[in-house]
Amino acid sequence: MRRAVCPGSFDPIHNGHLEVIARAAGLFDEVIVAVSTNPAKNYRFALAERLDMARETLASLKGIVVEPVGEGLLAEYCRQRGVSAIVKGLRSSSDFDYELPMATMNRQLSGVETVFLPAEANYIHLSSTLIKEVAGLGGSVSDYVPRSVHRRLLSGGSAADQQPRG
Repeated sequence: MRRAVCPGSFDPIHNGHLEVIARAAGLFDEVIVAVSTNPAKNYRFALAERLDMARETLASLKGIVVEPVGEGLLAEYCRQRGVSAIVKGLRSSSDFDYELPMATMNRQLSGVETVFLPAEANYIHLSSTLIKEVAGLGGSVSDYVPRSVHRRLLSGGSAADQQPRG
């Protein structure tokens, strides 16, 4: 079985993520959407809510598993789950510059390859941070996020980003 992982914080998951994950599902038998938590980051949505949004959004795609990824190296996570590839979407050359050293280290640590998928042109500008900013200032993001995410953004969702970390 060809198994890949699409890691990310998905705070929140948006249509750019969905597009990359759907393309990955066409390349691999199983794609694990690994929702991460970094203690140094502040999140708009709690982990449980990010997992729920990802599961709701990806429910119609075959071969997709959504699960939390704990602390530790992604390379070790991949080794433990028999993952042969990490799939990363690229919006720009700066994304590539950021991802390449990590891809090299992951390959050296565990032999896992990184597959880079260029973002569709209509999603190149999207980031979870931008979506949260626009929504927080009253702008419409309905064209950029799945319905379940849009509802949560409108309702205020969880206040995970207001919880002190560390």
